[in-house]
Amino acid sequence: MTTNKIAQKTQTLAAVAMGREPADMVIQNGRWVCVQSGEIISNTDIAVKERRIAYVGPDASHTVGDSTRVIDADGYYLVPGLLDAHMHIESGMVTVTEFVRTVAVRGTTGMFVDPHEIANVFGLKGVRLMVDEAAVQPIHVWVQMPSCVPSAPGLETPGATIGPDEVAEAMNWDGIVGLGEMMNFPGVANGDEKMHAEMAETRRAGKVIGGHYAAPDLGRPFHGYVAGGPEDDHEGTRLEDAIARVRQGMKPMLRLGSGWHDVATQVRAITEKGLDPRHFLLCTDDTHAETLVTEGHMDRVVRHAIARGLTPLTAIQMATLNTATHFGLARDVGMLAPGRYADILLVPNLPEFSVETVIAKGRIIAEKRQLTIDLPRYAYPDWATHSVHLSMEIRPPDFRLPAPENGPYTANVIGVIENQAPTRHLRIDVTAENGEVAVNMKRDLAKIALVARHAGTNGVRVGLVQGFGLTVPCAIGTTVAHDCHHMLVVGTSETDMAKVANKLATVGGGQAISRNGKIIGLVELPIAGLMSSEQAPVVAKKAATILEGFRACGCRLNNPNMQLSLLALVVIPELRISDLGLVDVSQFDFIPVLER
Repeated sequence: MTTNKIAQKTQTLAAVAMGREPADMVIQNGRWVCVQSGEIISNTDIAVKERRIAYVGPDASHTVGDSTRVIDADGYYLVPGLLDAHMHIESGMVTVTEFVRTVAVRGTTGMFVDPHEIANVFGLKGVRLMVDEAAVQPIHVWVQMPSCVPSAPGLETPGATIGPDEVAEAMNWDGIVGLGEMMNFPGVANGDEKMHAEMAETRRAGKVIGGHYAAPDLGRPFHGYVAGGPEDDHEGTRLEDAIARVRQGMKPMLRLGSGWHDVATQVRAITEKGLDPRHFLLCTDDTHAETLVTEGHMDRVVRHAIARGLTPLTAIQMATLNTATHFGLARDVGMLAPGRYADILLVPNLPEFSVETVIAKGRIIAEKRQLTIDLPRYAYPDWATHSVHLSMEIRPPDFRLPAPENGPYTANVIGVIENQAPTRHLRIDVTAENGEVAVNMKRDLAKIALVARHAGTNGVRVGLVQGFGLTVPCAIGTTVAHDCHHMLVVGTSETDMAKVANKLATVGGGQAISRNGKIIGLVELPIAGLMSSEQAPVVAKKAATILEGFRACGCRLNNPNMQLSLLALVVIPELRISDLGLVDVSQFDFIPVLER
């Protein structure tokens, strides 16, 4: 924006505040949730002009003209629009537009999006797709440039790569707010040249470096990581994680997603230990379409944080002002004050936090959870819908786990932890018969396979997993496999595993479940194998067939498809699978599935 345009804008806002020009909209008789001062102020009016706030005070009648729209808040709380500090659109299985359509009605008016899922499939051109779609939304969608593509070089093969040159280019794009989560924490601590070059390009652009320290070790590796430059972190799961991060100058992002429930333990740093809440943020990270539709988005996180002991005002600060300040955007968003965008929520009751009216960028966009504006579907190019490349049909024998000799082995098994991203490295005694190790449903021992889908190689890696509780011959497959986004298949039947793999190849990606040789759940995600262009309620209904399918197969985990989607994420301890083998993330090295 030129100097003249900035001056014209501020002159106009000043003229409205002084009563020389009429406001476009005036909200009267509200209770101002003033996050910047920590007060709730009754009998407050807000005057809006050209998408921004011109006046906040006890009486805005001097700003009302013949064409001014006047809204009676009737004593409702006036709350700043909610900001999601860190999230992945792709985890909702819908496009940016359809995600916005779903969450804006619940009070989310700003999101900080890391599109490293689509970046792992399409590289820089995939990021550009997301940036362009974000730019036309009725709410604010800022994009963080993905940093780790692949997430761990040498341990996996993504569909594309990103390095310092791509980061430098993206930092000049409108809409790029910083560097996405720096997942290669060993690389940062050990001085990896590529990782530090990407962070240097971000610093040079004056933007924020996102963090991702997934290890429990808070010793030297953690200190080396913080010293390397990441400025926030959403991977904490324990009270001590939140305390360590905030003491070291990082912003702990307490997350509540579909599968990650990390607010309750970490919020105790504020509620029990008395730490200053100003540097704590709230985020969702990964939220499934069904969760968005049935439970909510950032409104859900705020309600949860309040229920876990935060005062409503503190929880709202952590979802508004704290986030805006962290990203250097407090001049524009995060509070109800002159000069900021008119992102205003009318809320009848703070603890219950059900949003009645949503105003974003100065216009009413939703009332009573119904969108009041037109939001056209975004058109994706054809190349974005063809990303599952298999050279031939997958066969049941591709999922055998061969053993050199019959007899006893110790198996390195991935152990699922409910509602958390980390896994356990289990060592379980197994027996090979007829040259292979089979599943054992009585011991909750299933197969996990990664099917390479980016280059048409048909490579299949097979391992073992425990924790899904599958009790019948079945298989679950997904092309949502953070962060490499190859195809993951978990099952107790090689026939069913082959069936879901081939089904996903036919529909262009998504999630599928087969039980006793029959497909019983399917959600098609043809955009990069990650997203659907259909609206969230439709996707949620289809995604519900996956959750129902899990249950029909005996699984009782809270959100098993989210758990499944992370089993190829080779930067979160302790054990993962990649297209190159089984990865011990504690050592960042490959280990065999079977040992003697």
